[in-house]
This record gives sequence, structure tokens and C-alpha cells, in this order.
Amino acid sequence: MADYKDMPSKPWDTCQEVPAVEDEHTPWKMIKLLKIISMCVVAVFVFGLALCSKRLEGMLQNIKAAKEVDDSLGKTRVNRTLGGAKSRAQQVLFFEFLVAMGAAILTIVAMPHLDIVTNVTILNSVAVLSALLQVITQCTAKETNRFLLPSITAFLLILLGYVLFLVLYIMKDPTDTETIIWVGLAVGGSFLMSFNWWENYFRLISNKSSSIFLKALCRDVKMCQNMLHILSSLLRIAVTAGVLGAYVPLDKMDWDIVTSIPRRETKIIAIIIGVQLISSALCHWFSLVACKMHALRRCFILPLYLASLAVMVLFIVPVIVYYQDYRTSLNGTAISFTGYCNEVVDGRNQSLNGSVFPHLVLDVTHTLCFLDMAKLTDIGLLTGSAVSWWLGLVLATFHLWYLNVSRIQRTQDLFVRRLFEGAFIEQSLLLNTRFDIQTKNRKKNNRSSDTTMLYLCATMWHETYDEMINIIISIFRLDKYRPKIDPKFNDVTFESHIYFDDAFKHVEGSQGNHLNKYAENLVTILTEVHGIFTNINDKFFKQNQQIPVQKIIRTPYGGRLVVTMPHGNVIIVHFKDKDRIRHKKRWSQVMYLYYLLGWKLMTKYYARLKKGEDKAELTAELQKQNTYILALDGDTDFQPAAVMLLIDRLKMYPRVGAVCGRIHPTGSGPTVWFQKFEYAVTHWLQKTAEHVIGCVLCSPGCFSLFRAEALMDDNVMKKYATKSTEASHYIQYDQGEDRWLCTLLLKQGWRVEYNAAADAYTNAPEDFKELYNQRRRWGPSTLANVVDLLGSTSIISKRNPSMSKPFMFYQLFTITSAILAPATICLLIAGSLIFVLKIDSNAALVLAVIPPVIYLALCFKLKSDTQITIAGVLSIIYAFLMLVVSMSIIGSMVKDKTILTPSSIFVISMAMIYIITAIMHPQEVQLVFHGFLYILCIPSAYLLLTIYSMVNMNNVSWGTRESKPTSGAATPDPVAMQTKTQRAKSTFQRFFSWCKCCKKSNRRAGGVQLPVNQEILITESQQPELQPQNTIVGDERIPEEQTQAEPFFDSPIQCFVTLLQNMSTDMQLQEDLLDKEEEEFFIELQRKYLEPLQDDKERQKTMSNDLRELRNKINFAFFIMNALWLVATFTLQLFGASFSIKLPKVNLELEYTGEDVIIDPIAFMFIFGFATSVVIQFLTMFYHRIYTLIHYVAFLDTEPKEKKPEPIYLEGKKAKSVTRSDSISDSISDTITEVDSEFEESDDEFFDSGHGTMV
Repeated sequence: MADYKDMPSKPWDTCQEVPAVEDEHTPWKMIKLLKIISMCVVAVFVFGLALCSKRLEGMLQNIKAAKEVDDSLGKTRVNRTLGGAKSRAQQVLFFEFLVAMGAAILTIVAMPHLDIVTNVTILNSVAVLSALLQVITQCTAKETNRFLLPSITAFLLILLGYVLFLVLYIMKDPTDTETIIWVGLAVGGSFLMSFNWWENYFRLISNKSSSIFLKALCRDVKMCQNMLHILSSLLRIAVTAGVLGAYVPLDKMDWDIVTSIPRRETKIIAIIIGVQLISSALCHWFSLVACKMHALRRCFILPLYLASLAVMVLFIVPVIVYYQDYRTSLNGTAISFTGYCNEVVDGRNQSLNGSVFPHLVLDVTHTLCFLDMAKLTDIGLLTGSAVSWWLGLVLATFHLWYLNVSRIQRTQDLFVRRLFEGAFIEQSLLLNTRFDIQTKNRKKNNRSSDTTMLYLCATMWHETYDEMINIIISIFRLDKYRPKIDPKFNDVTFESHIYFDDAFKHVEGSQGNHLNKYAENLVTILTEVHGIFTNINDKFFKQNQQIPVQKIIRTPYGGRLVVTMPHGNVIIVHFKDKDRIRHKKRWSQVMYLYYLLGWKLMTKYYARLKKGEDKAELTAELQKQNTYILALDGDTDFQPAAVMLLIDRLKMYPRVGAVCGRIHPTGSGPTVWFQKFEYAVTHWLQKTAEHVIGCVLCSPGCFSLFRAEALMDDNVMKKYATKSTEASHYIQYDQGEDRWLCTLLLKQGWRVEYNAAADAYTNAPEDFKELYNQRRRWGPSTLANVVDLLGSTSIISKRNPSMSKPFMFYQLFTITSAILAPATICLLIAGSLIFVLKIDSNAALVLAVIPPVIYLALCFKLKSDTQITIAGVLSIIYAFLMLVVSMSIIGSMVKDKTILTPSSIFVISMAMIYIITAIMHPQEVQLVFHGFLYILCIPSAYLLLTIYSMVNMNNVSWGTRESKPTSGAATPDPVAMQTKTQRAKSTFQRFFSWCKCCKKSNRRAGGVQLPVNQEILITESQQPELQPQNTIVGDERIPEEQTQAEPFFDSPIQCFVTLLQNMSTDMQLQEDLLDKEEEEFFIELQRKYLEPLQDDKERQKTMSNDLRELRNKINFAFFIMNALWLVATFTLQLFGASFSIKLPKVNLELEYTGEDVIIDPIAFMFIFGFATSVVIQFLTMFYHRIYTLIHYVAFLDTEPKEKKPEPIYLEGKKAKSVTRSDSISDSISDTITEVDSEFEESDDEFFDSGHGTMV
């Protein structure tokens, strides 16, 4: 019988209020549709482009006027590579010489003398050596290989094709020596061509071979691969030219025949060659896309297999149609194919005056005229050789159907050679794809050495209840997504750390500190969310599933709460006492960097090394590249899928030190609406441009993944822990710590990227004042870091390949535009006044400058709150002005019936760019409507806010979530208000709590002595603060004795441990001891890096003066530049007739209206530069969106999901499901297949935990 002892005591009160757990933001259905469309498009393009390339290549072989020049031009199709080394180049170049010789002989000498069927299918025979090397490679492995039999069969089939081909041509006329030579050259050329992919197999043979030569050859080829590709490309051009130069006189031809091709024929040949080159290049790119998006079978292998067959159909069907049409035109007169060849094909007019297509069809027919179509033997031999070669290629590349490819796999990991052969594109792509030895008993899911260790590190301070619950739910989602208990996948192991700044409050009369209300809220939230995820599938009959006992630990920096989540992963909350350890966000980050990377990652390995363990084994075990840190804010809301998408970038690209996701601000109100569009434009255009043409300069600390190896690099983590000692340090180091950390990474040569597929949500300031204070920190910090990078351009561009000098020039223009933004807005306002009030341009400019100048002067005199109030009033005035101007510009275009004025063209172009950009982000297209508010707020954002942030640069406070006076400070002592009985009872409880705390503290008597004032944590509680209302209607049964007992919270003396233990009965806390060595580590860390800063009044005064002086210097330079810009514009307007540019004003019919548009040169150059910058961002956005879509599709096809619980069907009732979704990954895609023992047989998908992917 079922045990119902854990049923709730109040069954009538079992309804729950559960916060959003599922992914409600990502439009996975839309992405699923895009996946289907994109896969179909890629498959069609791969097939179509391969078909086009192959068809055009065949046409070139059969245009008689182009026979001798075709491949001399075609073999210049070489790709791009970069430098390398020089070792063993002769051996490698010898192979390249053989390949170049074979390709030239096959395409220039032999193929023009063969039939079209053979020309198309003999290219498949270039897999002969690859098949043989596959057999050798698998035999060398000395294991039972699953593809040994297909490789042997492929080799035999290709040989059979050669035999049938030789029999067909030689037996036709054994005395025709010339035909025998052409046939022999074709076989020899194709065999030499098959040496092209020797690297694919020699690297595997060398791993199992004892040959020093092979090992050295493969090692050196890898080292100097780029230079060898350049040399091989040049060698192929030279060999091709040499073969062509020797073939013309040997074939008793005159060069005049080659050089005297008619102009029309030359044009046709040039067009065909150009289209063929473009088709081959695009086919190569779309094939890469297919592999990266994990559609290896559907969009890569299958289309390339079918391309050869489709080409054959396209060539043969017109021949048959023309032949049948001619027979029909004879009205029953019988004519054989041989007669058709003699009368029509050979007797035609060779002039290409009409349509080219009939001549091409007859050229193709001419190659088949040697066959006797009445003989089945000829047809059988031709068909047999073609089928044998095609099947040989299919079996030689059969291993590709089971190839393990990771998401967004790097090109050099997909293809062994970076070159591709335009003349036989499908064979080149298939045979160049990486070959792996796959045994029958291969274990796919036990690659623990590649398991990623992920540390989630969140910093908290004064987050609200609703903000904190977002990140806690996100962490519990990840626990369910990658469970530690009975894991199905071992690609990622994670551990969560929350560093809570200033978590304690001082209580009068107490010897220690208590947790403040924010820290207590966090403990309450942890309890509630744990219950939510424990009972997530119990909708009606909820049981009291007891939360396991959790640990609470006293630490040298305050305290630690260790919570084990339902699926085995842990959350460790570090409560920091600002009296013991340095607080604020940067120092919390320094704390977790040294704790996780220094202590947990490195210290234990050094200890084992001292014990004599092998250094090489420890190095292999360490695997710094597989350790990542996910930096989070205390209010970040994210999905597990977003984390996995970030991990993909770091796993695939070893030089990427950090990657950030798409940050979405949340909240309501006009201030948040403005930020939503601002964030969108910044991510859509600015970050994508930085990612594509250079590096992202700032990876936001609210949701960014960092590589441990990059953080532990020289001049990164150590310098990041530098204490601010100068005025400039406070601005660059502390006001934008995430940007400064990225600056350090970029200086060390690491790349920082942006992944638009990884979405995260964070609360944005909803108050105008809070927004201004936030940007007051960000503005000067951004300026300081960018100027720091620009000042080191020469060094950075040498050390960091992604930070080229053109990219640094782009950043110089961007920062110059930002500096001149106030003056630019003044010019915009002046233009608005001219348009609205019809006044003189100089007078309008003076009127536009007066309010900002007055506001600038007031900012130096007034308090910050007053400055913000004035900015708010001016923002409203400017917003109305911008509205009038916007409507006036539209009205002017309607009135003048023209949009061909510079201002109209600029406005319309910008609007179109933003609209198209929004359409390219379909899940965010609604943000375009916030763009109207953004336009109205441009003067406030780029004029008033800039002035405020620059003038208040010396204010280095955080500005948001600032501390407020303790609410209990002015309240009367609750003990004085108690009765005698209550006071006696309270005294007894104090004594009991004091004994309990002392008893727990004495357990540490044998441990390391704590610093002064840190040994005994006894505090006095004040009047209990009201806690936020729980999101769960509690229905757990409270024991009778607990409901009658009065809580300990009113006790004046309690240590924070006892206080937490008594705070909730839902989650029991058991005190544990900190490891002795770890305790010593924290004491040393505090002493060296994190000792609380002393309250030195004299030093604070000096630093305040230094900050003010720095502020004055920077402001002088900043506003002088803006003043010079305005003065230059004013002067040009004053002498407008002499310096201005006049452009004729035309209407929509492009007719001159009789008026001129006057533009001053400076404004024109600035607008031109800004437009160029926006166009660059727009184009890079397209490029980035394509690769984001590829990543999305690859993720949908590879990330596993758990099977949803089966619905319960009641007899005679309508089927209803009584369960909730059992996995957060259920919302990812409804089409992802369950991973099970039969997964290997599914399309394109098997899972490899080491790569975090399925194929």
C-alpha cells in the first residue's frame, strides 16, 4: 500500500504559485522552421552548384575551339593560404608535382579525346589511391574496423572500372596507337591525381607506425601547411603551363590556332570559366556550411553523390532528344546513330552565329559517335565503367556517413587540405573530408578527458527578491539539464558559486554580525526554488519531499552556504563580511578567480607534483583549456541552451579567451523601452562588426564565458587584482571592470567574441536617475579603455592577429564620433531650428548651443541629483523638438515631392538599415517600435548624458543599488518594550543561544586560529524585518511542537549560523568545518590581495582632489574638441558661399527643381564617415547572422532532450496530461531525437560527449 505519511496537512491548500521555469523567450518554433528552410536551401545549393560546376567543366571539354585553352586557365583555380615553415618541403612538393602533372595530363591532354560519359565518370576514379590508403590505414590500426570491407570493395570497383574502360576503347581498334595513348594517359593521369589526398591517411598511418620518417613528415607538414599550400598552388600553375606548352607542338598543332579564337567564342569561354569558378567556390562554401550546421548526410554527402548522376542526365538526355527529333523529322526513314553522326553531327556548320546550345549538344553527341548504339556490348562496357567508378567513390567515402563532427566545427578540422579542385569539385570535397578510424566496438560517450569544467560565478549585492530568484531558477534549470546524479552525458560538469558582497549587518551590542535582509532573502529563495524543482511534476498530489540537509560553514571571509540541488550539482554561496575581506564587484571577481583557478585548479596539482607524480600526466589531467568561468550578475536570467552555445565557441576556437551572449534588458517604462532599442542596435550592429572585422572590446560581466587559460595568462589575472592607486585607475579599473578585463585579454593576444545565439536577460534601470548614474560609470570607463587600446595599437596589432590596424582605425573613428557627439547633436538641433523657425543658420547654431553650455556650467556647481532633474526637464523639451523635426522632415519630402536631398537620403537610408536589421532578427522585430522613442531621446542620450557623465567623472561610487541607512537604527530597543515574563524568557533564550554558539565555536579549537575579531561569530538580532512574500503557498506540515514554540529570531544574541538554522524548517542546515588548508589559503589571499581597505581620511581627500583634477583636464580636452568642431562649422556657414558644396535638388522624376542644396564640407565628410561606418556594420551583420543561424541549426540537431512523461489516460475520459514538462530542454526543439542505444542509426546524429555534440 502506498505510503501517504508525507501528504500535506492541509490538502485544501495545495495550489502553487510557481515562477516561470520554462524558456518563454526563445522562439524555438520559429527557429525550427528556419532550420528546415536553411537545410533545404543548403542542400539545393550544394547540389545545384556542384551540378553547375560539373556541367560547365564538361561543356569546356567539348567546345572544340576551347579544347586547348580550357584547363590552362582552369587550373589557376587555387585558393588562399598564409605563411608557414620550410621543413621537408621537397618530399611534399614531389607529391604535389605528381598531382599537378596528373591533373594537367588528364584534363588538357586526355579528356578532349574521350566521350562525355567517360569524362564525367572517370573523375570518380581519383578515389583509387584513397581507397587503397584507407585499407592500409585500417590494417595498421590492428583493430576490427567497421569500414575495412567497403574500402576494399571500393578499390576493386575502381580497378574494374579501369579494366572496362580500357577494353571499351582498345578493343574498338587495337591498331589505333593514338587512342591507346590517350586512354593510357587518362588512366595514368587519374591515378597520379589520386595522390592529392595522401595527407588524410599518412597522419593516421604515422600514429601507428614506427617509421621516424613518416612521423617527421606529418609533423612538419602540419607546421608549414600554409606555406606548402602556397608553393603547391604556384607549382600547379607552372606544371599546367608546362604541360600545355609541350602538348601543343607534340600534337602537331600551331599556337596560332589557340590564339586566333574568334571574339564571340572567346567571350563564351570566358563566361563559362568564370561561372564555373564561382560555382566551385560557392559549392565549397555551402559544403562547409552543411558540415558546420550538422547536416553532413542530408546537405553534403547525398547532394554531391547525386551531382555526377545529374550531370550525366543533363548531358545524355538532350542527345537522345535531338536524335529522336531528327528521326521523327525523316518521316519514317530509318537512320542509325552512326548515320546521324555522319550526316548531322559531322556535317554541321561550325560557325557559332546562332544559339550556342544546339552546338553544345552536337559537340557532346560527337564524343559518343565512336560507339555503336546497336551493340549492347559497347553500351554495357561504357555503363559498367561509369557505374563501377561511381560506386567506388561512394564506398570510398562511405565512412563520412558516420563521421563525428562537432557543432560549428573549424574548417581545418573538417577538411585536411584548404585547397579544393574546381575541375572535380564533388570528388575533391568528399575525399578531402577528414578520415577517422572507427572500430565496431567504439565507445562514443566515454571521452571524459574532454569533459568541460564550468564554474558559474555570480556576484550579488543589493538585488531584490524578484531579481535574485531569476538567477537561482536559471542555475536549477542547468542542474536539471546536466544532472550530476546518473548523468546521461558527461560533456559538461558545473559548479555554481555566488559571491554575496556586504552580506552582514552590524547589530548594536553584539560581538558579531548578522546576515542582512538581502542575504536572508537569498536563503529563502534557495529553499523555495529547491522545492519547486523537487515537486515540479506534481501538479495535484504534492508530497512533502524533504529537502536534504545542507551545509553551512564559517569562513575567514564570513560564511558559506553549500546547497545540493535535486540533481546533484551544488550551489555555494559565499557570504562576504566587508569588515574581513575587500568588497565590491571587482574584488569578488578576484576572489573567485584565485579560489577557483588558483586554489582548486592549480594548488592540488603542485602538491601532487611534489609527491613525485609524473609531470606529463598531471599536465594532461590539468586541461586548463577545458575549464571555463561563466561570469554572471545577481539578476541574470538564462537558459541552459545559452550556456552550451557559449561553450561551443571556446571549445572550437582555442585562441578565443572570452565570449559574450545577447543581453536583453528587462523591465517596464519608457526608460527601459529606450534601453531595449539601444541594446538591440548595439548588439545587432556594433558588436557584430567588432566580432567580424576584429574583436569585441567588452564582454559584459552579466553573461560572459571566460577561458581559464586566458585568465591565468601573464598580465591578466595578476594585473586585474591591482589595487587602484591613481585617479585614472578608479575610472578604468573599478567603473567598468568587465571592459578592463577584456582590455587585458586583448593585449595578451586573446580573442573576444560575440555569440548572438546565446540569450540572457538582466534587469535594466527603470528610473531616469538610476540610468544616468549607471551610464556615468560606463561612459568614462569605455573612453579610458578604448584610448588605452588605441595608444598601444602597434604592440596589440602584432600580438593579437584579430586586432589589425584597419580595425583599430575603425575604433578610432568610432571613439572620435562618440567624443564629438555633443557638438553633432547641437548641429542637429540647429538644423531643426532652421527647419522649424526658418531662421538664419548661424543664429540657429547659437541658440542650439546655449542650453547645453548652461547645463554644462550648472553641472560643475550643482549636486548630481539636481543635475539629473534638470537633464530630465531638458530631455522632455528636446523630445518635443525632435518630434516636430521628424514630422517636418516627412512633411517636407511630401511637399517637395522629393527624397533626393542629402538629409532625406540619410534619414531614409538609416531607417531602412534599422528596419532590415530588425527583420534579420525576427524574434526581436518588435523592438523597432521602441526605435521611435529612441529617436526622441537622442539629445538626452548623446548630449545631456554625455555632459553629465563627463562632469561627474570624479564620482566613483557605484550609483545603482546604493546602501541606505539601516531601517532598524532609529527604532526603539524591542527588549525595553517587553513585559517582565517576556524579558525573563528572552534572557533564558539568550543564554541558551550563547551556549549553543560557543559550543559550535569550540569545535574549531584544534584548527588554525582566526584573525582578531573573527573567531567568535555571535551577533545580536534586531527587530525581525519583513521578508518578501513567498512565491509558493506553503502546504508542508509543521510539527505541532514547532508551531507552538516561539522563534529564536527575537533573541538579541545569536550567531548567524544558528539564526539561519532556525529561519526555516524546510531546509535544514548542518554546520560543517572548513578544510584547514583551504582556510589557510583564504587567510593568505586576504592578506595579499583582499585585505579590507583602511578608512584613511587623508588619502581619500588626496584622491578626491586628484580625481577632480583629472576630471578637469579630460573635460577641458573633451569640450574643447567639441567647441572647435562647432566653431569650424560656424565659420564655414559664415562664409558659406565660398566653401559650401552645392548639389542640385531634383524631384522623384529626377528633374531639376531649380533649387540647390548647400552642404558644408566638414558636415559632409562627417556624414560620409558615419554612413560608411554604418554600412560596414550592416554588411557584417548579414555575415554574422548567417553563422548564427548555422549555430542554431547545429544546436537543434545535436543537443539532446529528455522524453516527456507519458500522459495518463483515464477510461471514458478525454485524454489529458497531468504532468509538467520534465526537462527544460523540452522547449528547445520538438524534433530532437531521443538519445538511446539505436541513436547511431539516426540521420546525421550520434553523440560524442567529448565534443559536446551529435552527428
